[in-house]
Amino acid sequence: MKTWLLKYWDRLRSSLWFVPAAMACLAVALAFFAVELDKAVDDDWLQRLNWSYSGGAEGASLLLSTVAGSMIAIAGTVFSMTLVALSLASSQLGPRMLRNFMRDTTNQVVLGTFVATFVYCLLVLRTIRRTGEAAFVPHLSVSIGVLLAIVSVGVLIYFIHHISVSIQADQVVARIGKELDDAIDKLFPDHVGELGSEVPIVSGETDLPVAFASEARPVGATGDGYLQLIDAGALMDLACEEDLLLRLERRPGHYLVKGRAMVMVWPGDRVTEALVDKMNAAFVLGNQRTATQDIEFSFHQLVEIAVRALSPGINDPFTAIACVDRLGSALCRLARRDMPSPFRFDSQGRLRLVAPGSSFAGILDLAFNQIRQNARSNPAVAIRMLDALIQIAGHVQSAQDAACLQRHAGMIVRGAREAVPEAYDLAAVEAGFAAATEAVCERIG
Repeated sequence: MKTWLLKYWDRLRSSLWFVPAAMACLAVALAFFAVELDKAVDDDWLQRLNWSYSGGAEGASLLLSTVAGSMIAIAGTVFSMTLVALSLASSQLGPRMLRNFMRDTTNQVVLGTFVATFVYCLLVLRTIRRTGEAAFVPHLSVSIGVLLAIVSVGVLIYFIHHISVSIQADQVVARIGKELDDAIDKLFPDHVGELGSEVPIVSGETDLPVAFASEARPVGATGDGYLQLIDAGALMDLACEEDLLLRLERRPGHYLVKGRAMVMVWPGDRVTEALVDKMNAAFVLGNQRTATQDIEFSFHQLVEIAVRALSPGINDPFTAIACVDRLGSALCRLARRDMPSPFRFDSQGRLRLVAPGSSFAGILDLAFNQIRQNARSNPAVAIRMLDALIQIAGHVQSAQDAACLQRHAGMIVRGAREAVPEAYDLAAVEAGFAAATEAVCERIG
């Protein structure tokens, strides 16, 4: 249940309608409250306030009509500007960047401000009665409408600045880099904690039962799509309740075909339809990858921007360099973390769940392979990648991770030797390679 709530909450955060709809509902409540307060408070007292509206019914109707009409027109303009920004982001940075722009809270709040002001003015306008004994002018409500209009003007000015800044490549890269750092902090915490049901141990200390390969039964996916979330807590509880050993075959970010095994269950003779239904409820599939439990997706976003920037059609090595810098920073943070073991135990120390995880070498390959392949003839990007490897070398904790850095440095310089024709440029790459090799050797030594 928790994973499904996370999925739908992520959908709401990525939508352009949720925040404006919520703000419109607040505007409805504010309109009814302000009108009722107008009915309960003496008009003479309100008119003594310097900021309160003191005109008649005709003026109030004209004022609210003007504000409401202008707000809905500005809301359309804001929506158009947002679509232009989305179009630019899609063409320059990649279609998967659209989700980041749609998740931008500022855009949602700005659009919601204009919609909420329009709804408020419309509801207050209907309460104004011009003639007869029942004539009524909600002075306080009209004053609040004017205040909302003033606030909306300020919001519009800020939105123009924000949308101009948000489509800049460096800002997009910085925002994605911040999200990547947050994902690393969430999925790879500094301290794993005390021994418990989900505490990882050293992977070499545990082996699967001998009969697991022959007696385990697969539980397949119920549909096609990307595996977005896994409720590991629910699977642990289910394994303890049914006295099972589960081995996850796929991890978040993998694409599943209907019927493809997601988890192997041992002993297999205990698998029932009810058990399969409970297990499937712990897996959330979707049409796209998300960063909630998929650390590789966040790296993919920066890699995609860098590869697009290095394409002949765009030819923007500075954006690629910015991506390399952010990737290097994230890998420095990741190198200081311990990769969690795939083994999970219950409170009695019995193995209950085996989950495939990510490795530093795999993430390093993911971060640099495609950029290196597309930057073979670009010495500036190659040198910056070597600089990033030097920085990462200062944070790795094992000789194995350091060897991965040395392997990437060798691939970078070999690619440059084959693709860079200018001797002076190649000499700069060679110097960067020598510095990277020295940094790695110092770490190993």
